[in-house]
Amino acid sequence: MNNAVNDGVWSGSWVAERLGVGLEGDDALPALLGLALRRNPKRAHLLVSNVLGKHVPQSPAVVHDHGLRLGRRVAELLGEAETGSAVVLGYAETATGLGHAVADGLGAAPYLHSTRRPVPGVTPAGGFEESHSHATSHLLLPEDPGLLAGDGPLVLVDDEFSTGNTVLNTIRDLHRRYPRRRYVVVALVDMRSAEDCARLERFARDIGARVDLVAAASGTVRLPEGVLEKGQELVARHESAGCGPSEATRPGPVTRVDLHWPPGLPDGGRHGFTPAHRARLEAALPAMAARIRDALPAGARRVLVLGSEELMYTPLRLARELEQGTDTEVRFSTTTRSPVLAVDDPGYAIRTRLVFPAHDDPADGPGERYAYNVAGAGFDAVVAVVDSVADTPALHAPGGLLARLTAHVPHVLLAVVPSYVPHAPERPVMLPEPLRGPAFSSYAPEEVGWLLQDLSDVPLEAPTEEREEAVQHGGAHYAESLPVEYQPSARYQELFHAALDASAARLAHAVGVVTETVLTERSPRPVLVSLARAGTPVGILMRRWAQFRHGLELPHYAVSIVRGRGIDANALRWLAGRHDPRDVVFVDGWTGKGAITRELAEAVARFEAAEGVTGFDPEIAVLADPGSCVRTYGTREDFLIPSACLNSTVSGLISRTVLRADLVGPHDFHGAKFYRELAGADVSVAFLDAVAARFPEVRDAVDGAAKELTAADRTPTWAGWRAVERISEEYGIHDVNLVKPGVGETTRVLLRRVPWKILARAGAGADLDHVRLLAEQRGVPVEEVGDLPYTCVGLIHPRYTRGATGADGRAVNV
Repeated sequence: MNNAVNDGVWSGSWVAERLGVGLEGDDALPALLGLALRRNPKRAHLLVSNVLGKHVPQSPAVVHDHGLRLGRRVAELLGEAETGSAVVLGYAETATGLGHAVADGLGAAPYLHSTRRPVPGVTPAGGFEESHSHATSHLLLPEDPGLLAGDGPLVLVDDEFSTGNTVLNTIRDLHRRYPRRRYVVVALVDMRSAEDCARLERFARDIGARVDLVAAASGTVRLPEGVLEKGQELVARHESAGCGPSEATRPGPVTRVDLHWPPGLPDGGRHGFTPAHRARLEAALPAMAARIRDALPAGARRVLVLGSEELMYTPLRLARELEQGTDTEVRFSTTTRSPVLAVDDPGYAIRTRLVFPAHDDPADGPGERYAYNVAGAGFDAVVAVVDSVADTPALHAPGGLLARLTAHVPHVLLAVVPSYVPHAPERPVMLPEPLRGPAFSSYAPEEVGWLLQDLSDVPLEAPTEEREEAVQHGGAHYAESLPVEYQPSARYQELFHAALDASAARLAHAVGVVTETVLTERSPRPVLVSLARAGTPVGILMRRWAQFRHGLELPHYAVSIVRGRGIDANALRWLAGRHDPRDVVFVDGWTGKGAITRELAEAVARFEAAEGVTGFDPEIAVLADPGSCVRTYGTREDFLIPSACLNSTVSGLISRTVLRADLVGPHDFHGAKFYRELAGADVSVAFLDAVAARFPEVRDAVDGAAKELTAADRTPTWAGWRAVERISEEYGIHDVNLVKPGVGETTRVLLRRVPWKILARAGAGADLDHVRLLAEQRGVPVEEVGDLPYTCVGLIHPRYTRGATGADGRAVNV
């Protein structure tokens, strides 16, 4: 039941007949791939590999040999010199084992795979989004920070290419940090459309690098109109009918096998796997496989070695060694996060499904995990291989993986591989006290303490067009330089003051509601920690409300967070040394798609694990939450917050934060500049005073609204993120980072980036007057959209050439 063809039936025929989905291309495709249906709102079908060792149990020799052959083809393509300097990067979770086998084929190449598991003490060297996946965020956590920093070829390995978006996102992120001349993209199957192929070629030209592609087979997937809706309907119908054999619940005994794993040998490529590691593993494999063989029941004729999610390579190599040393039929597969419909039909790739709870305390919370094509496959024994982080009570609990296996297989063995723990760096002992006005910022010293270092004397500004070109083409990260501060025209300043007059009461109301919610639900004496710089005016206003309404003098600090780099860990360390982390409330101005919300949650989890500190609550308190990303907010309306209209002149004359390796050392706070020379245009305190003056008139309304909000269901829906993904695809951008939703983010696009076009909700009123003016000044079209979930959305130019701000990509006069 686990082969590409069952009794002469292709394992994709069931889906093909019902949905009209088909494979077109190389003759080898049907042998490599079957089809199944996803339980995923983004894509109906799943290409199920018969040679990957993930969903379909397969001979470990077949699985490993496919990766080896791809690796040897890459070595031939690169030549001896470039092969010697290559680094291989595999994708979690599906391609971690394949990538490792490709590295084996190259011979001397070090290997790293992405991970969805934050690890204590390891700072990410990068990260990217996999937009179509059920679990999208990838981290790169090499123990050696220089692993990705060389200029040799980077070989990126995935099981399949469907659109190429994941590869583009990866190269885009890494090329900004570690630019190189050559990339090689490797997959078992290349199923991209002609348009997707052309997009990769354009991207390679844009970044000035060579991007080659190596695949075992290629073709396309034929998708008829309405396939997503038809697929979802088919999944719902068959799940309600209970397709596939029901799961028994009778647990049996489990035999634990001690592998005698070599001390200090990494369990896989999560933190890097070097040629020296490979040599140690090769030497230890025969003895470890022998221990498994000795623990198998007498007479076992068919054995499955079952890996666990990202842990694919180690169990694959154990299975291969076992296969070579015994007459027993050995098969290999792994558990997975991917939810797939099971249908017990020879023409369907996923015949049976075991469902069990996650057992490795995942960073994204509890959830279901799956083992496919195990039940009913005639295995006499299963050897479950997990790392020690996953050897938890949940693994052994009733309903856990082991109980599910013992209910279907007569003999279950458990082998636990020690989870590799990278060497933790030494921690700094002393950190400076926060900067305060008037020496740093135009705010009064008691209003905010900046956990930053002063870089006012360092030239960091670059023209907007130059910054955009460098950022998009991989030359720099956006936090490594500063835009030239926008100097508003007299007409624009009039718009700011008019907007402030019109919205001050609404702002005061939102400030009161979010502050009352914090005091009620988070802490009676919170420590406000604003995310610099947009969150700083909001944090000050919340502090003023607590003083006005309750007579509280709350501590307030501003810290730096950088998308893709995380929050300033030294700032968190300083806060943890002086305050109870349980009292810390992070504050920001507004949410867009929720990228910073996710960034903060991941960064805090990494920090707490690395430092042994607990108690920080990563949920941000915001003035406005139009993206529905948080539970603590003043409003979910997308309205104009006037502090978004300006830059430093409404934020205490402080620049946005800077993180650059030559300026910010491991024991330093992130940096920022104080623009003292702009004092004549500063409206920072005037903005605060105008809003705070309205506190008395909104007090009663705030009390009522805060009580209603406390009793309401405020569960985040992440509607903003879904809307951004849709807009990114509809407008052919294919990068969510270039879509900036909401009034505040759109304003930032017009002030700091190179905009392509502005989407405005039809009928939007005065809240967009300043947006229309800025768009007019920069020659950017404003397109009215009827069903826009935000008041407006700013689109950054997706194919930027210097000076381009118009929709056609050509230079215009600004």
